[in-house]
Amino acid sequence: MSEQRNTALGDFLRSRRAALSPVDVGVPTYGTPRRVPGLRREEVAQLAGMSVNYYTRIEQGESHQLSDSVMEAIASALRLDEGERLHLLRLAWPAQVARRDAGPERVRDSVLALAGSNTEQAVLVVGRRMDLLGGNRLGFALHGLSPEQRPNMAKQMFLERTMRDLIVGWEREARNTAAYLRMATGDQPDDPLLAELIGELSIKSPEFARIWATHPVAECLHSVRQYDHPLVGRLTLNEESLRLPDDPGQRMLFLGAAPDSDSAERLRLLDSLVS
Repeated sequence: MSEQRNTALGDFLRSRRAALSPVDVGVPTYGTPRRVPGLRREEVAQLAGMSVNYYTRIEQGESHQLSDSVMEAIASALRLDEGERLHLLRLAWPAQVARRDAGPERVRDSVLALAGSNTEQAVLVVGRRMDLLGGNRLGFALHGLSPEQRPNMAKQMFLERTMRDLIVGWEREARNTAAYLRMATGDQPDDPLLAELIGELSIKSPEFARIWATHPVAECLHSVRQYDHPLVGRLTLNEESLRLPDDPGQRMLFLGAAPDSDSAERLRLLDSLVS
């Protein structure tokens, strides 16, 4: 038994086990009632091809020498997607995660210049804790911010009531925000500022606490987002998220409209209104 339990790994495995039904994975129930939702430990162990005792020790955080094959077997048994698999590996091998400076982030001037040079799309530069580090004029205007503001975008999502009116499908986007923060905790488990942010959101936002308890995990790559902007109305925008390889955790978000669409015209109108 290891001296220190990996509670984060156990919490994540239990959340994913509870999210799966026997029907999802082809486990017969023979019509018998079940006391808890999701799969039982013995069912996950059977699907992963290991003993119940061994899987139980992993879920209880007692085992710290986990091979690639064991992690792959568990990931397959729990039907994890790519983002969830990556999070599982980070939790299983926290010592292998590269540690970074826990202080305030800085963004390169060349990155800010690149963001500002884009006049067709809304652009934001976001840090690993979802702090807004910069952007272009459209990026700030789209989110109702002035170019001088540098809020934390997760706090904006959960603590600013105006975001619920601005973002169409707020619940879905709020979950995506929490899922990205969960991914960040696996990437930087010892970051005190990240832990402070999650603690503040958990206290101040019942919605965040509810979503966080389900252990969502997702990488931010691309999506389609809709806004009900108070100045120009409904916007449907394609979002692309590009990581900055020299500054791990920092991302550039590009939000643009399909050519010749109503949203493209409204995005141009928004740009003219704030120029």
